[in-house]
Amino acid sequence: MYVQGVSTRKVKQVTEELVGHAFSASAISAINKRLDASLKAFCERKLKEPFPYLILDARYERVREDGIIASQAVLIAIGVDWEGRRQVLAVELANRESRSSWKDFLEALKARGLHGVEFVISDDHPGLKKAIPEVLSGVFWQRCYVHFLRNALDYVPRKVDDDCLLELRWMYDRRDLAEVRRDLAAWLGKWSGKYPKLTGWVEDNIEETLTYFRLPLAHRKHMKSTNMLERLNEEIRRRTYVVRIFPNAESCLRLVRALTIERHEAWLEDHRYLNMDLLKDHKKEALRQAA
Repeated sequence: MYVQGVSTRKVKQVTEELVGHAFSASAISAINKRLDASLKAFCERKLKEPFPYLILDARYERVREDGIIASQAVLIAIGVDWEGRRQVLAVELANRESRSSWKDFLEALKARGLHGVEFVISDDHPGLKKAIPEVLSGVFWQRCYVHFLRNALDYVPRKVDDDCLLELRWMYDRRDLAEVRRDLAAWLGKWSGKYPKLTGWVEDNIEETLTYFRLPLAHRKHMKSTNMLERLNEEIRRRTYVVRIFPNAESCLRLVRALTIERHEAWLEDHRYLNMDLLKDHKKEALRQAA
């Protein structure tokens, strides 16, 4: 019940009504601690297979430590293997998102056997941007276009009553990079007079969001954003909202790991997420053209 979203305070009432015996909040916490060994084993398992796609993101939870309530960063990594299946690779806590915390997170993944990564999707957090090439050299990095469009709101007046941002969003519906560049040039020419701050920022940064055009067409809609991980984060947020403030870091990590492992198992039982034969064929064609 606790993992599914029932607070420890309500467990007492529920169990008493169901079976005539009430469990205290402290008893539930003690029972939950028995999960730690299996959760730790999962999140420290050896990664034997390659994961060509890696999705990284972080969310924050409120945790009480030494009587002080502070936000803790929950770092999450999801991989897509060559069978086209999604897997939760790691879930860890950090005091904050920084270059060092992300670097430690990625190095721990490599120490467990992470290999074969070709393409990484994340937001543009400065620490993460620096850590990725330091640990995963030679990979292509895709800046999540959804985060990019949210960031664009910082460069326009609060109330924009025209189609400027909508037309920018339409760039990511194009099937061809040449078409994007042509439409982008037209968009910059149309709006630079009215929104010079926005158009200047877009011109300087949009290339980071177009890396996904290196992938097969059928993979692009899935790999141009961190939406897959965002949906998992929404599920975590729905359940951790019941707790509001975790009594310690261990309890926070315990619940979040339990939730992500639940999703991991559902993904393995589901149909494959991507047809990875398309990526193999795409790479062969790229080599043929290069030759």
